[in-house]
Amino acid sequence: MRIGIVVHGPNIIDSGYALKLINMIRDYGDVKVRLGGTMGRTAVIDASLEDTIDISKKLVPSDSLRIFHDSDVDVIFLLNYGKSDVTGQVFGYKVYNHYADKIDDDDIPVIQIERPGEADGSIIPWNNDLELAHELSRKLDLSIVRPEEVYDNHIKQDNPGVDQRIVHGVSPGENIMVNSVVIGKTDSDKLTLIARDNHIVDIIGGELKSHGLEKLGEVDLDSAIIKTGLLRHAKVTPRVISDEKPDDFKVTFLDHAGEDVYRFRDSSLVITVGDDTTLISSDILYRFDIPVIGITDGDLDKVVEDGFKVKDSIIFEVESGFDDIIGQNIKSEIFCNRRDSHDFKDIDEVKEKIVEIIKNINCNYKINYIK
Repeated sequence: MRIGIVVHGPNIIDSGYALKLINMIRDYGDVKVRLGGTMGRTAVIDASLEDTIDISKKLVPSDSLRIFHDSDVDVIFLLNYGKSDVTGQVFGYKVYNHYADKIDDDDIPVIQIERPGEADGSIIPWNNDLELAHELSRKLDLSIVRPEEVYDNHIKQDNPGVDQRIVHGVSPGENIMVNSVVIGKTDSDKLTLIARDNHIVDIIGGELKSHGLEKLGEVDLDSAIIKTGLLRHAKVTPRVISDEKPDDFKVTFLDHAGEDVYRFRDSSLVITVGDDTTLISSDILYRFDIPVIGITDGDLDKVVEDGFKVKDSIIFEVESGFDDIIGQNIKSEIFCNRRDSHDFKDIDEVKEKIVEIIKNINCNYKINYIK
């Protein structure tokens, strides 16, 4: 039997269950594994699982499922470890339905294994009640949850209007991230986002952050990737990979946290703009020993437990609201609106140029050096 496995998110990897389940499923046939989503990539690297889990492409989970479907495997597994049984099951429902919209036939069984090891963990056979799902439920001591149960318990109650989206499994005081941009904070355990003309305009159960909404811009609420709380919960020891660096000093510019940061792993230095973007991207780039120059304004929303930064990185903290303005000036003056620059010999030269740009717009700032 040919088996495709899609692993989603860092928690299933950090818990050790991803590898345990992969090895268990190998008993049933020839297995190929790929990641679905972005944040799990650092977890794969930290666990030294690159040879087991394919992280070569940045894919949403439904596209990872589709690739296995197009490869004509016999069964596809989706491994996930949500914050709760509700968030995990709703996640699976949305992923499966996005996947079903992308394929012509739905004859390959899709089985989700959710929150293994937890009392509320489950196995969800989304489109075919295979005996294999029942056998694994007995081995893992997980209950079988039917797709119709997920729909009746968590989906049907949603407002059917296309401009509203209920976010399940939230807790008060959590950051709300839409497509990797922090747009607010929860103040309840029930959260609904409301959009008009593809822009989020209101929220029930939280407080919106206008600066975040400006960064987000237009959004399709139905297909948006929405997360609350920390992107990665486990305390980890990051694994550093020494990639071969370019002969000349290559500086690249990262617009926002939603970009594929892994594309910058051949850089000598990455300039990041915004508190959250700097936190997320520097944490990832730490794995490749790449320093950053971050342009921030102190408006930080904690989205990872520890934000690692390479020694000799430099963080500029500027007046509130000026980080984006300075970022646009850096993009035009240093990069001429290109992605990278080879005009500098080291990080100090880049720093001095940024100081010049900041002074030209008459903005107060301070510099923090990472030692």
